[in-house]
Amino acid sequence: GNPGHASYGFTISDERGHLLHEEGGYIGITTNNVAEYTAVLRALKYIKKTGEKTSQKEILNTRIDLFADSKLVAEQLSGRFRVKAKHLKPIIEEIKILAMGLGGVTYSHILRSRNTVADKLANQALDNR
Repeated sequence: GNPGHASYGFTISDERGHLLHEEGGYIGITTNNVAEYTAVLRALKYIKKTGEKTSQKEILNTRIDLFADSKLVAEQLSGRFRVKAKHLKPIIEEIKILAMGLGGVTYSHILRSRNTVADKLANQALDNR
């Protein structure tokens, strides 16, 4: 159901497509949209933390291309769709602040079939809750 048990999953790859990090987690009872935005937020937080903690400070000023299998997420974060749901606005604001601090993020929609690893991570987190 929606809302229901929810999880997120994301992967981070370099410009050559080499996997650098993958993560999934259970986030409790919430909506599917909150779960989608949580994946974006956790990915950006991971990038920021990694850049600050390591000698990879250049990651903090590198263009980030974020691919989401949620068209709503990609379009709202790109500014092409309005955000109507009030409960999403705080998480979207946090994402926007992080994105600015990372030098900017471009958001693109991809088919779920091109996002199988992240989808698998989210499903595993849900199954293991």
